[in-house]
Amino acid sequence: MGDHFPNFPVMPGVLMLEALTQAGAWLVRVSEDFAHSIVVLKQANNVKYAQFVEPGQTLTVKVDIISMDANEVRLKGVGTVNGRLTVGARLTLARYNLGDSNPLHIETDAATCRDLREQLVLLYQPQYETTKSE
Repeated sequence: MGDHFPNFPVMPGVLMLEALTQAGAWLVRVSEDFAHSIVVLKQANNVKYAQFVEPGQTLTVKVDIISMDANEVRLKGVGTVNGRLTVGARLTLARYNLGDSNPLHIETDAATCRDLREQLVLLYQPQYETTKSE
């Protein structure tokens, strides 16, 4: 963060957008019980930045699914610091399996989904959140 603006270290806006995208991808994976091995950003609209995120501050992100079809998920996301809006966007995520276009990759999809499930266990620990806030 220190090199983004000389003498004014802040989190780059593209990383704030990436945080919304990653949160959205995890929401899609969990919502669909890891039905797709690939979840990627297709489009970002109405991206608005309201304030900087400085070193030592925590960007909290929240995403909600607006709609889904066979190939895409539309989401609304916001990022805040201490309850104050820092970034907001509407995202479209594409989701698919590699095996959809090449049956030789069906096992790759299964292995990827297994790995993602294992990552989720490491990343999402609700008992820690309860303990931390008490």
